[in-house]
Amino acid sequence: MIDTDVQARPAVRALSSSLIREVANAAMGKADVLPFWFGESDQPTPEFIRQAASDAMMAGETFYSQNLGRPYLRQAISDYLSALHGRTIAPERIAATGSGMSGLQIANQLVLSPGDRVVAVTPLWPNISEVPLILGAKVDRVSLSIVDGRWTLDVARLLEALTPDTRMVIINSPNNPTGWMIDDESIKEILAHCRKYGIWVLADEVYERLAYDPAVASAPSFMRHYQDGDRVISVNSFSKAWSMTGWRIGWMVIPEALAQDATKLVEYNFSCIFEPTQRAATKAIREGEAEVAAMRAKLGRTRKLLVEGLSAMNRVSVPDAGGAMYAFLKVEGYDDSLDLAQRLVRETGLGLAPGRAFGPEGEGWLRWCHATSEEKIADGLTRLQDFLRK
Repeated sequence: MIDTDVQARPAVRALSSSLIREVANAAMGKADVLPFWFGESDQPTPEFIRQAASDAMMAGETFYSQNLGRPYLRQAISDYLSALHGRTIAPERIAATGSGMSGLQIANQLVLSPGDRVVAVTPLWPNISEVPLILGAKVDRVSLSIVDGRWTLDVARLLEALTPDTRMVIINSPNNPTGWMIDDESIKEILAHCRKYGIWVLADEVYERLAYDPAVASAPSFMRHYQDGDRVISVNSFSKAWSMTGWRIGWMVIPEALAQDATKLVEYNFSCIFEPTQRAATKAIREGEAEVAAMRAKLGRTRKLLVEGLSAMNRVSVPDAGGAMYAFLKVEGYDDSLDLAQRLVRETGLGLAPGRAFGPEGEGWLRWCHATSEEKIADGLTRLQDFLRK
């Protein structure tokens, strides 16, 4: 029997458990299940990246390193971002982190105090929206909407919510789960408003390279419009574009004035990143552009196949989106997304993420990660069609 007097503090007990994990854990590893629930490629990390880590381990690089990452990694990230965004982003503003999630956690710890008000653009990956609650802050939500069949942000409505008592706004673009992508004009409007009221912007830009339009190198970024003195923190990761989900390494771009305090928080969170992982990340960002291009091309093909297949089904709708690696779909007549996701796994072996996991705005929706083979996508479509026909 569990002793009910032994428990975590109320803010932690009130956190939502991952409904994605609830669906996945019940069926993970079963041979007849097609797992589209997590946001990751079905391909392993490219061999040349893995080899860099192996070489580092064999060379004995197994000791502590600097809190914010080895200078060679921070310089590599600086060079990459500066070239990508056409402006200098100095290595002094770079903090390597033990995953994008760690970056989000540290960003919140840098800025938030108990009772602070945070505004988040939703639906949103729960790991982002729950972090402020751990710190005793409160989160208000401004939902995306569907306009002309496409996910859209009503910027005016967001700015109305960003009142002078707001401490931080969280924007994830391209968005998980919808794939919505912000535009440069919206970034400029939001930054101007936040400068006026001293509001921090936490930009989760993990999917910035995964824009569906092949004519652009990346999605619009707050980094392109940053000015000295701006209260902007950008969080990114090696997980998606370089197929490095299991490596747990990412980075933050912060105002240089925060570097000393970020160093303290890294020390008290994870201290430093395993050096072979830093070697692999450096190899990826310096020599992995062909891999990023291949990933983007693949996502373009699988997105087209998936959306066309879903759109051909009765009662299924899929709004258009600009990037990431997901289709966020709605099946008419099914309002309980967790129940539907569990039924799909149980009855057809189709593993999708329930929309409720991404907040109340996602209820009734399902997220399908299409960073997988076209054969698996086709098989999944057949299973969903068979389920709906029953």
